[in-house]
Amino acid sequence: MKLDLNHRFGALIAATLLCFSAHAVTSESKSEEYLIKLSVTDYKSISGFSSDLKSLGLKQERISDQWVLATGTPRQIKSLMNVKSQRSIEYIQPNYKISLIEKYQIEDSLRRAALQRFLSRNPQLNDRKIGAKDNPDIPPAPSPTSGIDPLMDNQWGMLDIGVFNAGSAPREANSIVVAVIDTGVDYTHEDLLANMWRNPGESGVDAQGKDKGTNNVDDDHNGYIDDVVGWDFSRNDNKPYDMSSSTFGTLLGGGNPGHGTHCAGNVAARRNNNVGIAGVASNAQIMAIRFLSEKGQGRTSDAIKAIKYAVDNGAKVLSNSWGSEGENTSEGQENKALQDMIAYAQEKGVLFIAAAGNGHNGKGYDNDNDPRPGYPASYQHDNIISVAAIDENDQLGTFSNWGARSVDLAAPGVKVYSTMVGNRYSNNVVNIFGLKIGWDGTSMATPHVAGAAALYWSEHPNKSWKEVKAAILGSTKKIDSLSNKTTTGGKLDVQSLMRY
Repeated sequence: MKLDLNHRFGALIAATLLCFSAHAVTSESKSEEYLIKLSVTDYKSISGFSSDLKSLGLKQERISDQWVLATGTPRQIKSLMNVKSQRSIEYIQPNYKISLIEKYQIEDSLRRAALQRFLSRNPQLNDRKIGAKDNPDIPPAPSPTSGIDPLMDNQWGMLDIGVFNAGSAPREANSIVVAVIDTGVDYTHEDLLANMWRNPGESGVDAQGKDKGTNNVDDDHNGYIDDVVGWDFSRNDNKPYDMSSSTFGTLLGGGNPGHGTHCAGNVAARRNNNVGIAGVASNAQIMAIRFLSEKGQGRTSDAIKAIKYAVDNGAKVLSNSWGSEGENTSEGQENKALQDMIAYAQEKGVLFIAAAGNGHNGKGYDNDNDPRPGYPASYQHDNIISVAAIDENDQLGTFSNWGARSVDLAAPGVKVYSTMVGNRYSNNVVNIFGLKIGWDGTSMATPHVAGAAALYWSEHPNKSWKEVKAAILGSTKKIDSLSNKTTTGGKLDVQSLMRY
């Protein structure tokens, strides 16, 4: 027997509240966040729905054409079943947490205790930042420089995948915008500044000679004021700077050590500018999108706003080194809001490059994404390229997820040398008192593939996202460690890609 809408909606509410209680406080006085998908888009219906939410005491925010963020108690959400607007609702879900895939805190109890004792004797070091001050002003684009990048020899990954033999299109020719959707980017970095995306609707000088990028006006009418290099969806401002936790705070409590800046360097650190290193696509433009905080945490609502912003403002490639928490599609706990926004990117012809993951729940080997999916990399959208990590010996990183049907290829992801916050470079997150934590992870592998997509697309601007994806996967180099571990059985090969 077919259930009517009330029965179906009631079951949906019950399932949502049940799964949400598994990872949230269930007190009726505790406000929680839910994402609601509307089955209508006309103004009258949406206005009625908004009025119903308000009458129930629910706070609300429209985050896309069909999705609304509602904040209230489980009792208030459940009350939606009794209002007329329920017929406007297609789906309801928790506002799932999203986080960095890598965990940087010290797990060993003896080392933690030793570090805590040291800090108790040297309290002045507690607040020492990894990088520069938060939210610095956005500098103007620098004058071009030329010369061999002095630190290129440290980049085993770029050498391994043939970047330096693949050629590079001129910066001005068919430059592709890559959105690094992450913890932000140090847009003041000497090796990234020249390749930062400059919003053409906000940057430059107006007829009166004023800098349009800093005039407190939404010049391009995209809903974001002075979004010159991107947007910060964590703090909702126009300075998506890579705000890091302190060195010791990261070691003891986890957080962000400058993750987005390291990823951005792999994508498109400026090449042949006599400074630092080189990214895969040194002709690309880096759009800085911050939705993960200095704690390395974010929410689905901010992730989908970040993706929509990137797509709507011209990014063709999205680099995503993060994971969705709490969802389990086999048990009906589905992050449909995130899936819908990735589908939106696909409809607009945009590639979504995603990290395959570093162990399920951060533990163990046998990290097969086929039976135990990692999201968003394991979603079934055709525009996703899922990336595993290999080391300099062509072995899968011991942490790396894989999947013969669900992971596409591998790229360098162990001891990766790249840009760091504060005009620095390293293959170590921290190196202090004999303790080294390397830049290891599928997060590091992902921007190599994002950069490769941008480089190839700049040479072939008339190709579709499907053709670019086919070229990347079709040009991989087969290696034994990836046999029956990825769909291609190979690793990224930029030199072969550019001949494809």
